[in-house]
Amino acid sequence: GYRWHEHDPRFDVVQHPNEPNRFGWVVEIDPFDPQSVPVKRTALGRAAHEGAWIAVTRSGRAVVYSGEDARFEYIYKFVSRDAIRPGGARANATLLDHGTLHVARFDADGRGRWLPLVAGQAPLAGFADPGEVVIRSRQASDLLGATRMDRPEWLAIDTASRWVYCTLTNNTSRGQAGFPGVDAANPRAGNAMGHIIRWKEDGDFDGEGFEWNHLVLAGDPANVRPEAKGNVKGDIFACPDGIAFDARGTLWVQTDMGPTVMNKGEMARIGNNQMLACDVATGEMRRFLVGPVNCEITGATWTPDGRTMFVNVQHPGETPSERSDPAAPRRFSN
Repeated sequence: GYRWHEHDPRFDVVQHPNEPNRFGWVVEIDPFDPQSVPVKRTALGRAAHEGAWIAVTRSGRAVVYSGEDARFEYIYKFVSRDAIRPGGARANATLLDHGTLHVARFDADGRGRWLPLVAGQAPLAGFADPGEVVIRSRQASDLLGATRMDRPEWLAIDTASRWVYCTLTNNTSRGQAGFPGVDAANPRAGNAMGHIIRWKEDGDFDGEGFEWNHLVLAGDPANVRPEAKGNVKGDIFACPDGIAFDARGTLWVQTDMGPTVMNKGEMARIGNNQMLACDVATGEMRRFLVGPVNCEITGATWTPDGRTMFVNVQHPGETPSERSDPAAPRRFSN
C-alpha cells in the first residue's frame, strides 16, 4: 500500500521473498550498556506487535504478554523455560530465547485458555519446526482456534490484584460482509469505539486457564447506533490505546481516534484524544487531560515519588489524511 517496492528493490518480494520476515519481532535492548546490541526475541513470535509487557511468576519465570495491532489478530503470552537469574541483563541474555509461546482463546462462559504454539503437535503438525511457527504465528493461531480480537494494543498488569488489562482500539470491519462476526470477547459489530478487556490467570501468570470480563465498552450514550453507545461510567471516550497503572493502582487510559473521524459523526461529542484515570474497582472514568488537534496521547511514566508524570503527545497537527507532508504548515488549534 505504501509502494515502497517501486523505489527500493529490498521491498520487492519477487526479488527478496524473505524480506517481510525481517519485520514484526520484539527487540530487546540494554539501555545501561552502550556496547550492547539489540537482539530480536524471535521466540515471542512474529506479529504486528504494539509492545511487550512482562510479569514474573512466584517461581521467578518471566511471562511476556503482547497484543497485535491489527484487525482480527491475537493476544499472545510467552512463558520462559527458566527462572530469572540474579545479575541483570547480562545474566539473563538468553532468558527469552527458551520457552513456550501461547495465544488466547476467550470463551463465552467467561473462561479462557492459553493455547501453546508448538510445532509438530496437532493441529500444527504441518509446521516443519519452531522457526516456522514463530514466523507464521498468525496462521498457527488460526489453526488453533484462538479468538480474533479487535486490534489489541497496550497491556497493563495490576501486580496487586494480578489482573491483566488490554485495550482493543476498534474494528469497524467486525460483523461486516466478508468479515468475522461478533463473539463474547468482541461483542459489537462495526466496533468504531473500542473496549478494554481483562483477565486473571488460574494460579499464577503462567497458568493455562483464566477468567475474563470487560472493564468498559467505550462510546457515547448519546449516539443513535446501539453499538456506539458503550457503557462508560463517567467521562466518555473512544478508541482506548495506551494504558498503564501508577503506584497507587489507578489505571490510566489514553485514546487514539484517527484524524479522519475525530470530532465527526459518532465521535462529534467526544473531542480530541485524551487521557483518563480509572478506578478499576468501580469502573469510574475521569478525564485528566485533552491533547491538541489530531494528536494521539500515548505513553505515560512517573517519577518514583509519584509527583511528576510524563506523557507523550504524538504527531499534533497531523493532516486529516493521516499522511502528513513535512513541507506543509502544521496546525495546532481547531
